[in-house]
Amino acid sequence: MNYNSTRDSHRTASAAEAIATGISREGGLFVPERFPQLTQERLLQLSKLSYIERAKDILGEYLTDFTEEELYRCVSGAYAGKFDDESVTNLARLGDNAYLLELWHGPTCAFKDMALQLLPHLLTTSAKKVVDGKEIVILVATSGDTGKAALEGFKDIPGTRMLVFYPEQGVSPMQKLQMTTQEGGNVAVCGIRGNFDDAQTAVKRIFTDQALAGRLEQSGRMFSSANSINWGRLAPQIVYYISAYCDLLADEEIALGDPINICVPTGNFGNILAAYYAKRMGLPVAKLICASNENNVLTEFIETGVYNRNRPFHTTISPSMDILISSNLERLLYALADNDDAQVRALMDSLSAEGSYTLPAPMLERLRDEFAAGCCDDGATRAAIRATFDTYSYLCDPHTAVAVKVYQDYAARTGDATKTVIASTANPFKFSHSVLEALGEPAEGLAEFELVERLAACTGCEIPAGLASLKGRVPRFSDVCDREGILDYVVEQLGL
Repeated sequence: MNYNSTRDSHRTASAAEAIATGISREGGLFVPERFPQLTQERLLQLSKLSYIERAKDILGEYLTDFTEEELYRCVSGAYAGKFDDESVTNLARLGDNAYLLELWHGPTCAFKDMALQLLPHLLTTSAKKVVDGKEIVILVATSGDTGKAALEGFKDIPGTRMLVFYPEQGVSPMQKLQMTTQEGGNVAVCGIRGNFDDAQTAVKRIFTDQALAGRLEQSGRMFSSANSINWGRLAPQIVYYISAYCDLLADEEIALGDPINICVPTGNFGNILAAYYAKRMGLPVAKLICASNENNVLTEFIETGVYNRNRPFHTTISPSMDILISSNLERLLYALADNDDAQVRALMDSLSAEGSYTLPAPMLERLRDEFAAGCCDDGATRAAIRATFDTYSYLCDPHTAVAVKVYQDYAARTGDATKTVIASTANPFKFSHSVLEALGEPAEGLAEFELVERLAACTGCEIPAGLASLKGRVPRFSDVCDREGILDYVVEQLGL
């Protein structure tokens, strides 16, 4: 299995090369040259396996330059004993036709752990194959959860260095505390005066800075990414959608071959793209439902074919989705264009120059065949949190609540009764203030851990150990820079 760049189909890389470099040098993203296929017989076999065994089996199709021993060591190292649920993920029923796929049982209480506990193992194994001896410098732009999950995954991993950038005013207090108190001698964290798109644009620009890459090369180092632009971040996410189907099959909630829908709260488009790739592999998926908050650039895109980032940016109670430039959408464009890199380049050039692009009619038709979309504002998000708790005694965070609301709207609008898996992406205690307000409980004026304890008291839900342990911790990192200063910060931290 080789990988091609979305902006140059002639540029190929092995799995190890794609993971180690993170992004192609002309700015394109690596995509698999083909999708391995899942037969019904194989899905039945997978339904009898553990999550670790499923992950090893599925990822083995994509990481063909990894030995079986290497792959098993990577997967076991990521998931064995690292999650508070032995099954790694969990499915919770929500009414007759919906199931919440809980992806937040890892050490940082967010779905990013599903990939970022595995990526350090994949990256270090890849580096030994293709760039042995170089230190890997990992740059991360985060809207909240990726930063902490990456920091936790890579802390004190030999041969790596990590620099994380987050919007100083654009994450929850708990997310900020998780990042700024991070342990590890090889990590640094910096807030930026701007939003996630500013951080992501600056980091991607650094990746394609050839002069800086040369200076880094001379120092025996190279850049890589832990964002979902890295194939090693995205591939593990395919696994949990296939695994969810297998769990429904094993629990006799569906019959072999029955289609399901998948609804995902979406910002950078990586999580729902993984579901799309699972469908490309043959997973019986009827509709992919893209759920957005008030930053509804993706909803408009799926409905009209126009992607336009020239719009007001909203800071919402679902901050990890406060994104107007969805990087992984480029991979979907490549698929919709039948791997026509010239068409992808034209669209991305238009986005860079004009801030927008319009899909050709054939691509829009294919997009609408695969995807539905919806969005909701903070008021509807709060109402969904309250209604879900009152009706089902289930407490969900503001991102999951967006997906619940959008799914319910979709089902009411279409009458589609297909059983649907909704990605539940974070533990609600990461957003205690917003969740308490949604439940009608007083929250103003309380310190972060007073909020956490009140939420536990009024709901009967348990505070996750990974969050409870942060109480009283003093931040290690307090650096803040303007978005224009990110490059200078990187150069200074690396002594270049």
